[in-house]
Amino acid sequence: MGIGNIGLPGLLLIAVVVLVLFGRGKISSLMGEVGKGITSFKKGVNEGKDELEAASAEEAKDITPETEKDKV
Repeated sequence: MGIGNIGLPGLLLIAVVVLVLFGRGKISSLMGEVGKGITSFKKGVNEGKDELEAASAEEAKDITPETEKDKV
């Protein structure tokens, strides 16, 4: 029997055992911390994406002098 064959009854049994071992308060605080971590990760990814877009916008800026633009 492999790990891929757990099924719903097996998952429910695991959930009950975890609940008994750690208690509802500990699990809820742990889930809150996981949620904060995910939120922080998403915020960091978005900030990194914004920085990359700002950097690429600066690089793509046309700095050709006005007098040279007509010659092309």
